[in-house]
Amino acid sequence: MQINELTAEIKDFNLTYLMLAQQMVIADKDMAIFRLGISKDIADILEVLTPGQILKLANSNMMLCRIRFDDNLVFGMLANYTKDKLMAQSHTAILLAGQPAEEIS
Repeated sequence: MQINELTAEIKDFNLTYLMLAQQMVIADKDMAIFRLGISKDIADILEVLTPGQILKLANSNMMLCRIRFDDNLVFGMLANYTKDKLMAQSHTAILLAGQPAEEIS
């Protein structure tokens, strides 16, 4: 994959992520904060972004979301679940809930 293709893919991903995140915040802010791992301040901003602002943000060549399972335990639970997938997902949700939310610096 060439750099131009990679940059285009990142921009598409950013747009999809921002649109989904905004829909989640509008539908249920508390659940969105939990599932996205963001702070209330970020959720408040996402909630009021205009389509033009979302497009401007998405046009970055850097990914706007971060992978939350940087903890080996969480990653292992998600990737190597046993027969009881629901239990592994519940344990993962509990571990993720204990992680600090992203904040505006």
